[in-house]
Amino acid sequence: MSVEVLRAPALGDMPHGFLGRRGGVSGGIHAGLNVGLGSDDERDAILHNRDVARDAVLPKSTLVTVHQVHSARALVVDAPFPLDARPEADALVTNRPGLLLGVLTADCVPILFADTTHGVVGAAHAGWKGALTGVAEATIEAMTSLGAMRSTIACAIGPCIGKASYEVSAGFERPFLEEEPEDERFFTEGRPGHLQFDIAGYVGARLARTGIGTVTMLDEDTYSQPERFFSYRRACHAGEPGYGRQISLIGVQG
Repeated sequence: MSVEVLRAPALGDMPHGFLGRRGGVSGGIHAGLNVGLGSDDERDAILHNRDVARDAVLPKSTLVTVHQVHSARALVVDAPFPLDARPEADALVTNRPGLLLGVLTADCVPILFADTTHGVVGAAHAGWKGALTGVAEATIEAMTSLGAMRSTIACAIGPCIGKASYEVSAGFERPFLEEEPEDERFFTEGRPGHLQFDIAGYVGARLARTGIGTVTMLDEDTYSQPERFFSYRRACHAGEPGYGRQISLIGVQG
């Protein structure tokens, strides 16, 4: 099965793609294009899948990823990191041709950024903690440090857990509403004592408030499409002992 690469027209001609689980050589519960070094999958399969993902978006480039920790830390990247010494962060930006930035997700929100005018790109992993503490905003700040302009930055929100699939306990919303009461619109009543959280909508609203040029959303739910995407929550509900991760990629053409 060939690799599925979802692209966002708003990102222009910058090499990029949101990849799912189709393609790759992993088997079992990780079947497909699992790129998660933190998973229990076979390391050789993971490394092979990372190469396949890279070549599907920007052949001959160097893939750069970080050790994701649900933070708001964004790194400026001018050279690749050793695979087993990746720094802790949840976003990367660069203006260096030949580097392909990647963030891994399995329900969290992947965001790809591009300023095609100034040749700067970024990628961010936004779980609810990172989103709340400002990982998207930190990515934009890091991009502007490389010469990007807010007015010419476009971003795309990729496949993530959808509102219908994302149940949270009542009270979960409090820190979000303490920061911005209007964000109550992203929480709707679910079964008794629970809410449904539209995390993609929440991330999109935060991005819109930064004043960047374009915010777009692919509107793909990872939980409800097991043949296309890995999902941490779906794996938990199924009682599986592990789960795969998909990757979202962007780079500057050499």
